[in-house]
Amino acid sequence: MSAQLPEGWTLAASAFNWSPELMVADRTSPEIAASIGASGVANVIELEAAQTWRTFPDPSDAETSSIRSALDATGTSVSIVGASLDDWLTATTRRSEDERYEFLLPQLRAAARLGAEGIRLPLGQAGPALLERLLPRLHEHGLALYEELQGQQSLDKPQNAAAVEAVAAVDDTSIRLLLDISMLMPSLPPSYLARLRAGGVDASLVDALEHDWRNPATLDAVQAALRGGTVPPPVHTLFMNLVIRFGRSDARELREILPLVGGVHLKFWDLDDTGGRISNPIREISAELATVGFTGTLCSEWGGHEWIDSLTPEQATRAHLALAREAISEGASTPVTA
Repeated sequence: MSAQLPEGWTLAASAFNWSPELMVADRTSPEIAASIGASGVANVIELEAAQTWRTFPDPSDAETSSIRSALDATGTSVSIVGASLDDWLTATTRRSEDERYEFLLPQLRAAARLGAEGIRLPLGQAGPALLERLLPRLHEHGLALYEELQGQQSLDKPQNAAAVEAVAAVDDTSIRLLLDISMLMPSLPPSYLARLRAGGVDASLVDALEHDWRNPATLDAVQAALRGGTVPPPVHTLFMNLVIRFGRSDARELREILPLVGGVHLKFWDLDDTGGRISNPIREISAELATVGFTGTLCSEWGGHEWIDSLTPEQATRAHLALAREAISEGASTPVTA
């Protein structure tokens, strides 16, 4: 018998995990999305608007209806649509507030037509004025808007704290936070470290990353390598994960914002759970969320396909969902200590 989740908690999978198959392009994005439910991996999924609609950023009703039919036929429902807000008309000209608002409205309409519960934006991108302006539209469509914290977006940074406060100030359940547990990485993925070593990154720095990731001095060394130009060009983009996508926070540090959280991304990079590297953050955040009465989706999201080609998206997601279900069940039933 599979582990039981608390009432109101839904385990989902992100269609983003199938990005490698999208790049092969032998199936369309809607076909891939529908296959997630058809294959039994997950019957609740997240979609990325820019990956899903050929008519993006103004999804046509006809295309949306076709996607909805494909999903319905496989018993697949949509939890959250990752929306996109392009703030720039050209390389030097920003969209006005009216233009930013109008850019999002077709995506809201399309998400609602798919039966999604909400849309997602990066933390702070909308800004307080646009959040307030969107609120009536969210009510009209029966949607929530989730602002996502991830990676290095810790609450001790003023801009992040201000963005969270803007969400709290709206004081409406249609505006909520989404927490990506890439914020809570106790150590780095072995597969990632192996790629850095193979790519020629200084061995002493990789050793520090492997054994002392959360030490502030380690991040200082990362910044020094970037400033000094010592990161080999072939792995430079991959190296940037260290300052953007890989976080060093602790679940307890997020307690004050958890009542605002309506969704969680269970980000994973590889499947090496040695020492609970993957499962412990899931247990810890599940325990904290259970304490505040959380309800919502917890979505498996695979970031490691950027450097791992030995797993198919289906293999990686199935294995991660099984691990996550056990960890959520254990964490949510464990009392939180002060």
